[in-house]
Amino acid sequence: MQPHQNFSSLLVFALLSACGGGGSTDTSVTATTSSATVFESPHPNVWEVATASEAGFDEDALNSAFEYAVTDGFYTQAVVLIKDGKLVKELYRGITDAEAVGLASISGLPEGQNVGYWQDLYGDRDEASAVTSWSTAKSFTSVLIGIAIEQGLIQSASQSASDFIDEWQADDRARITIQQLLDMRSGLVPKCSSAETAVVGECGDYQGASSGGNIVYAADQLTGCIDREFAVPGTVYPWVSPQGEDEYEAGQFYYSNCDTQLLGEIIFRATGQDPGLFAQQNLFEPLFIEADWWRDDVEGGQANGNYLTYCCLDSTARDFAKFGYMLLLGGIETSEGKDYASYISKVLAQEETYRNQFWAYCDSAPFTASPDCENVLLMTIGFDGQYILVDQKNDIVLVRTSLYEPILNSSEERKMRLNPIVLSESNWVASLPMAMLGPGTEFGIMRFYLAVTGALQ
Repeated sequence: MQPHQNFSSLLVFALLSACGGGGSTDTSVTATTSSATVFESPHPNVWEVATASEAGFDEDALNSAFEYAVTDGFYTQAVVLIKDGKLVKELYRGITDAEAVGLASISGLPEGQNVGYWQDLYGDRDEASAVTSWSTAKSFTSVLIGIAIEQGLIQSASQSASDFIDEWQADDRARITIQQLLDMRSGLVPKCSSAETAVVGECGDYQGASSGGNIVYAADQLTGCIDREFAVPGTVYPWVSPQGEDEYEAGQFYYSNCDTQLLGEIIFRATGQDPGLFAQQNLFEPLFIEADWWRDDVEGGQANGNYLTYCCLDSTARDFAKFGYMLLLGGIETSEGKDYASYISKVLAQEETYRNQFWAYCDSAPFTASPDCENVLLMTIGFDGQYILVDQKNDIVLVRTSLYEPILNSSEERKMRLNPIVLSESNWVASLPMAMLGPGTEFGIMRFYLAVTGALQ
């Protein structure tokens, strides 16, 4: 199932101006006309291409960097390099024989024990092949919040979340701000789900909580996120540390899928549009992005399901690069000027590891973002190694995604329903390797980035 097309063209009209004059005895008219400059969006529908040498790279060194990115065993599907607004290099591949053999040797799926199963599912890939985001979608959700703020639909990020999540108005949760949700410092307990119960409840261990709270098994992935209570400072919770013996500290950063899922509900209640439609009209169309956003498996919700705004946005690697390039430009350029520049500038100025649903790292050791770093890299990071990296200093966008195939056996809609034992009954975001219960990989985004920038002459 390919992403659908929902784009409208930008219509631009040339304005002609004329002036004339005349006297009582001279009826001739002298007219001059001039054509106003026609607006051309800097956001590419189709990327303009530049060679490695034209973009300032040593071609051999750049090729070596890309060869690293598609190393056998990394399960890489796509790597894309944008420099100065032009597509300099991209590389796509399907699953390798060794990767297919390795997965078949460990798979718990009856069909997955056949090498051909993996080769058929993750065969040849190119620039039109769908990729998925996992938590890279969180950064898209952040920008949607920024758009709603600058449209006046949300007052500010410091506004109480309970102005929209009215279920919180009668208790202490009324003091939680949208900014605290953006920064994952809400103070609410993490929620998880299991294949056995298929409901969202408090995480029972560190492993489930540390990835943000695994809520993918639940049909309704929103209600349990709303129905959370504050964690009590000084209390020992099994999800705080790997040993399960540490006390919870108030105000600390705890990565939370539920916090971002609530941001999607805030978008819905603030704008009157479901997050998918709001994104389509205000973000995807202006950036010429084609995308499909997964929903949970309820019949009601925001739009025949609740959008999984913490994850699971399907597009192409080239289109993910358009999002990164928008960040480099500092907003969405229109004929009237630059939209949402205030929020984007706030995101770009980030000097701490996590804020506003974005990650940041320094481009040199020890790679920790800080005010002392000369070049802070802005990054989206998704499970199984989905990355959009923005380097403002070098005017670079890097995209890397892992092998992906949307499994749509339960229905033709991207509505998540997972039975990890019987994929024939499931709709699933089947990225490799770990979403299909494969091993982790050794791919390193910073190693790839440093190899790319090391190729600059």
